[in-house]
Amino acid sequence: MDWMLRAQMLRDELVAQRRDLHRHPEIAFEEVRTAGVVARELSGLGLEVITGVGKTGVIGILEGAAEGPTVLIRCDMDALPVQEMMNTAYISGTPGKMHACGHDGHTAIGLAVAKMLSEHREQLAGRVKFIFQPAEELALGAQAMIRDGALDAPTPSISLGLHLWSELPTGTVSVTEGAAFAAANDFQIIIRGKGGHGAMPHQTRDPIVAGTQIVGAMQTIVSRSVDGLETAVVSVCGFHSGHAHNVIPDSAELFGTFRTYQRHLVDLIETRIHEIATGIAAVNGCTAEVVVNRLTPPLINDAATNARLSDLFQTMPAATPLTVIDSARTMASEDMAFWLERAPGTYFFVGARNEGRGITYPHHHPQFDIDEDALPIAAGLLAAAAASYVYRGG
Repeated sequence: MDWMLRAQMLRDELVAQRRDLHRHPEIAFEEVRTAGVVARELSGLGLEVITGVGKTGVIGILEGAAEGPTVLIRCDMDALPVQEMMNTAYISGTPGKMHACGHDGHTAIGLAVAKMLSEHREQLAGRVKFIFQPAEELALGAQAMIRDGALDAPTPSISLGLHLWSELPTGTVSVTEGAAFAAANDFQIIIRGKGGHGAMPHQTRDPIVAGTQIVGAMQTIVSRSVDGLETAVVSVCGFHSGHAHNVIPDSAELFGTFRTYQRHLVDLIETRIHEIATGIAAVNGCTAEVVVNRLTPPLINDAATNARLSDLFQTMPAATPLTVIDSARTMASEDMAFWLERAPGTYFFVGARNEGRGITYPHHHPQFDIDEDALPIAAGLLAAAAASYVYRGG
């Protein structure tokens, strides 16, 4: 079966679906219209549909004619609280919200794959479990659906998914070895001292001075505590304190994020943040309260699934040959990691950048867009990946 050719035949439908979703963006746990569209389309294809999973998530189960494995396909649905600055026919119609990360495309791709595979239901041995997930941008949607039983009855043995990627040109796909997205963690440090008059600092315990020293010392975590052959990022992204030009405040607040591909470094970095914050605060006569939230683990692709998909993608017939690489990765995070922890598989990148058309803005930018030629490519790849486990046709 030429899945890429079938996907190209659905190009106009894919583009129309993606543009409709783009015009109606919904942010985390508000994906009511989007979930309704998904449920309607899946029901029309004859899939078993379950709604309200993890609040606004939708599950569609495509049963084959014979027994076999259960393949999970995950597609995220949520938009971002970003004001769109594009001038297209399909610009967001909701002020302050837009699909600035390609999830509109992911949803359209998932529906196209459901359509393609459902056309061959009698030739499927096993089943495909489509997960249309809310709230990826908050790293909360996967866990919400899992808590609601999304991995039960049937339990998948393989997880698949993709991300349209603005850093790769259309026609390039990366089946990335090992870690593809980083573990994401955020931190807050509240420094408490003793305020007073700015003209009499000797009577105070200045939390701003302590805070600035903490910010500087945190830059040594990666350079002096992390092995040079490993990767981590620690970023202080906010420093709030004081309201008047002549008053030293009682407290200061720092917050930020740290990312790594290695699970063991999460513990190390969290420990060092505590040690640095509390130690420097104490030296300055202050105290420091440190709160760390662990949001997502690193997204790690399964080696056996990677090898299978890499071989498959390199031999797929296509009007334009694909460039298959294994090296694209990012320090951004993805809660697809939670699905992969329970059912190993692969989450691959599909290029959606087009320099000639000016489609070059990064994810989460108010002028972000995707090259819509990437939609049928992505749908063909994802359908072929799932079919390699369950399709028994010619």
